Amino acid sequence: MRDLPHTEQQISAMLQAIGVPDLEALFDVIPEAARFRGTLDLPPALSEPELRRELQRLGRRNTVSSTLGRGASGATGGALGNQREADDEGPLPFIGAGLPRHAIPAAVDSLAARGEFATAYTPYQAEVSQGTLAAIFEFQTIVCELFGSDYANASMYDGASAAAEALLMARRLTGRPRALISAGIHPEYLQTCRSYLSGLGDDVALESLPSNAAGATDLDGLQARLARDVACVVIQTPSFFGVLEDLIPLAKAAHDHCALLVALCTEPLALGLLQAPGRAGADIVVGEGLGLAGPPSCGGPGVGLFGASGAKALRQLPGRLVGETVDVHGRTGYVLTLSTREQHIRRAKATSNICTNHGLIALRFTIHLALLGPQGLRRLAQLNLAKAVYAQRAIAALPGFAMRFPAPFFNEFAVRVPGGDAAALVAYASDQHGVVPGVALGAFDERERATLLVGISDLHRRQDIDRLVAALREASR
Repeated sequence: MRDLPHTEQQISAMLQAIGVPDLEALFDVIPEAARFRGTLDLPPALSEPELRRELQRLGRRNTVSSTLGRGASGATGGALGNQREADDEGPLPFIGAGLPRHAIPAAVDSLAARGEFATAYTPYQAEVSQGTLAAIFEFQTIVCELFGSDYANASMYDGASAAAEALLMARRLTGRPRALISAGIHPEYLQTCRSYLSGLGDDVALESLPSNAAGATDLDGLQARLARDVACVVIQTPSFFGVLEDLIPLAKAAHDHCALLVALCTEPLALGLLQAPGRAGADIVVGEGLGLAGPPSCGGPGVGLFGASGAKALRQLPGRLVGETVDVHGRTGYVLTLSTREQHIRRAKATSNICTNHGLIALRFTIHLALLGPQGLRRLAQLNLAKAVYAQRAIAALPGFAMRFPAPFFNEFAVRVPGGDAAALVAYASDQHGVVPGVALGAFDERERATLLVGISDLHRRQDIDRLVAALREASR
């Protein structure tokens, strides 16, 4: 983050106060002959991820000497002396599959670690929780802008639980039991939805939708399955296979049968370039925001994003909402406006028993998105797309490799690998080249045994992608 402590107006005011015409005059005490007027021989400026990588490379030159602590007569050799120049950066992953990796500015760590946010308590008492409540309000505003929805709650545990809560909300709003699920939904999200709904009775049905040849949801197949008992249609975009869906005709088809469209997004960065799902007709939009909040941690905390539109939707939102108001002196303040869990209201009126969220992850998401701003988000999305296209073209040109689907993608795509065993290819590339080229989809569906899901992000340099392509070429021989 750049350090910009003073504006031009502030600098002018300070110079005027001390009676100096400009900044250059402050250095008049230095003899002209002693001043350097040329250009310093410095390398080009680095981005924050590049600087981190360089510092890590330098850090790996540190070694711990076995002779340390032998006293003054011992030959310590120096802990920093050994020149181990091996450029071992560890495994190079190209894994997304719902948990993309992105560069997180150091400012996010610094700001989220402030003591004001270090509390385990729910901000019920507005008079002592204005900072936390204001941060949650900003989070809700950002989610509404990203999703194009009227409302957003204070976040859910993760994207999978948000998807399941969306199904329950659609059932409450429509009074209907069935849900039609896109074949492109993340298989582990589908498991979570099945688990949530398993205790609701035999009339609950989750029916999979067919895909077309491009890998997107088949519109004719959807229309053939829509009926008066369908509560919602659930579409993930980008899909688990990386395919971008056109939500507008899918929303129209659902609405023609008085069903709701639930849009799911596990890569919110894509919305820097794509139309917001809510503006494309989605009634409920959910997603996972961990990729923009911090590094993925298997089994660790996530941040479920949840937005919805429509007058009836507000009262049916799960979780909590923070609202903006004014106090008796007219000053802006924030307060928990709606909390629909059964601890606060009658059980029959409660919409969800989720009692809390991963507030720190939501805060990190909020800080990062606020730092990026709309233009920064768009530029970051463009960077991801450009790198993914470069990688896709190089991989598709390798002998025996072919795109699994011809549909447009964002920063993740599925490819068919030669030999028909993507898991074996991943194992070989990892062991022999230190490159994890993606996720072998046979672990989720045996019919996709030959499919590799490759995830590209802003963290990947061109030489990283070239290394991926070389590893795939070698592994496929």
